[in-house]
Amino acid sequence: MFDSALAQNTDVQIAQKSGDAEETDPVKMGWMIGSPPPPDKIIRFSDGGSSTFPKTRWSFSNSRQFIPSTVVARGSGPVSLLPADKRADADIDNVSFQPLVGVAPMTWKQSLAANYTDGIVVLHDGKIVYERYFGVLTPEKQHVVMSVTKSFFGTIGAMLVAEGLIDETAAVSEYVEELEGTGFGDATIRQVLDMLTGIKYSEDYTCQDAEIYKHMLAGSMIPRPPDYGDDKPQTFYEYLETVEKEGDHGKVFAYKTVNTDVLGWVIRRVTKKSVGENLQEMIWSKLGTEQDAYFSVDTIGNEFAGGGLNLCLRDMARFGETMRLDGFFNGQQIVPKAVVADIRNGGDRGFFAAAGYRTLPGWSYRNMWWVSHNKHGAYMARGVHGQAIYIDPAAKMVIARLASNKTAANAPDIDNASLPAYHALAEYLMTR
Repeated sequence: MFDSALAQNTDVQIAQKSGDAEETDPVKMGWMIGSPPPPDKIIRFSDGGSSTFPKTRWSFSNSRQFIPSTVVARGSGPVSLLPADKRADADIDNVSFQPLVGVAPMTWKQSLAANYTDGIVVLHDGKIVYERYFGVLTPEKQHVVMSVTKSFFGTIGAMLVAEGLIDETAAVSEYVEELEGTGFGDATIRQVLDMLTGIKYSEDYTCQDAEIYKHMLAGSMIPRPPDYGDDKPQTFYEYLETVEKEGDHGKVFAYKTVNTDVLGWVIRRVTKKSVGENLQEMIWSKLGTEQDAYFSVDTIGNEFAGGGLNLCLRDMARFGETMRLDGFFNGQQIVPKAVVADIRNGGDRGFFAAAGYRTLPGWSYRNMWWVSHNKHGAYMARGVHGQAIYIDPAAKMVIARLASNKTAANAPDIDNASLPAYHALAEYLMTR
């Protein structure tokens, strides 16, 4: 699910020799084609291959074949329409913008390849004006959305706060007593929602010793080494009980995936329903989605609330459109308008600035959404390797993107050719 430090040497060599999107196209490379595929074209979870570039260009669209999962059912209602705009034109590919770094301008079409895009759809005023698929992704297939998952559960958490089922000022341990005495014990729900917890946890995807890898090993999202004993955490929740405190809560923004798994445990404890059941009942079954979603789970079925959701592209866009429309979609108020307004208003910009995100000056973080505070009021859900929902209220635009970039972190490389591209497209659509 993440860049794996357990990558095979041969895979690393392939990635170095064949770095661009065309050369690493999973169809062109022939991954998993044949009955059975040739030995050198087989992708396995057990050796770390399924989480190693360029094999990820296939596995991100097929993660259910590697990790156990649960279904988030779409329900039995009709599919909500996303009509195509008859005015949609090829000029979108030629929309030009200046990347954050560098002097040469880039076109929208070039940005898709630069970020190893697997699929992208653009809605303007609720209509599809652009839709493309690459590699093995199709309109019917689900793709892992990584940390875009967090924004779904930040929204659900905020909805439960609005309903009075969760007190955002209460300590986490008031809902999950197992976390009393851990790094999360005295953190408030609000501090978890806005990632203001002072816990010992590194999100460095390039370091094998970082806590993010211990977290993933506990949840079996990456293969465990032979010496991973029974004395180590065996599930996501067992890992949460080992997290230590490193500083004061509520002092600085620090993006840490583990916060969302804690929020998921709180949601599960309060509602007495699984994370996936909450998503299904509160959001997914109300959107008029085209496909079921599914969730990667650990060895006892705990869903990975921090990054295990798999969606099809248009359904991802439907959720973005719901948020653009103040929570109203498919003929009903799905997310309370006040919850959406709270997200759009953003969090503390000073706390966020202290985190040092060079590609996100002036941004903030609220309810697990990234808020730009730009002149269009844009905000977004972000996931590693290029997953994104970008909402521009002023332009009436929603972009949903699925990708398999060889780089995990969005900053600086992925942001460089995506954030200015999104804004340029918004400006284009506003003047069309």
